[in-house]
Amino acid sequence: MAVDYLRDSFDVGLRRSCGLVQLTTASYYYQPKGREDAELASILKEKAQKHRRWGYRSIYDRIRLEGWLDNHKRVYRVYCDVGLQLSKRKKRKTAKWRGDKLPPVTGLNEVWAMDFVSDQLAGGRTVRTLNVIDLYSRECLAIEVDTSLTGGRVTRVLDRIIEERGKPFAIQTDNGPEFTGKAMDKWAYKLGIKHHFIEPGKPTQNAHIESFNSLFRIQCLNQHWFLGLEDCRELINSWKYEYNWIRCHRSIGRIPPGLFAQQERQKDGPPSAPTSNGSHSRGASALRSTNEPEIVTSKVS
Repeated sequence: MAVDYLRDSFDVGLRRSCGLVQLTTASYYYQPKGREDAELASILKEKAQKHRRWGYRSIYDRIRLEGWLDNHKRVYRVYCDVGLQLSKRKKRKTAKWRGDKLPPVTGLNEVWAMDFVSDQLAGGRTVRTLNVIDLYSRECLAIEVDTSLTGGRVTRVLDRIIEERGKPFAIQTDNGPEFTGKAMDKWAYKLGIKHHFIEPGKPTQNAHIESFNSLFRIQCLNQHWFLGLEDCRELINSWKYEYNWIRCHRSIGRIPPGLFAQQERQKDGPPSAPTSNGSHSRGASALRSTNEPEIVTSKVS
């Protein structure tokens, strides 16, 4: 230490050396009395095992009431030495800009909502679906099925929908990595489409797509045993056709979403008959064999 260096190098006394470094002679002669931590470590382990989600502060408050006089610094040191720290959940990276709250939708192509749903094939392989709906008509615009769906794949799906239906004013999503990545950011900026993010941990702000996902899982995913990826796509596309053109939706006047959207488009142009796109042959044939009425393309009163 500094005092010993001064004494040995410059031949000065102990008192003089301590004065130069502003240290009392009592402090120089002091020898720490080391304390045994085994007993404290034992009681900390006992409390942590009994109360698994207590942190060191809660344990410290408890043992103080039981007569322990150690301060919180020593308790924390021993607590860490025996490895009792609770793991902390890392904060999820989310989009920094969420924009203003979107106004209520009043027409087609104003706001599209998107989300992902996961399921498994018969062999155990995971598949994901990208679900896109129009908030005004409740029509399902796309259900993209694959084992992996990146941000670039999402933009390609949206480009395909835009070619068929036109460009939306806004896209509403959660803060998933596919939606917050550069691919979606660049795509929305290039096309001038507002990308609205809901707040983290508040899926009710995107309630329409969450409701659709629930219906999709109950009526489709939970009802089928997918033998492979192509079989999965075929059955899901069949259900998409049934949802858009067979099943009636209460919030739009108890008619199918596809028919409702068609009636809305008739106000601005000639009607177009629904098509199956040749992607749901098995489901469509099964539907035609039932007693369901044929799709009516004229306006319903």
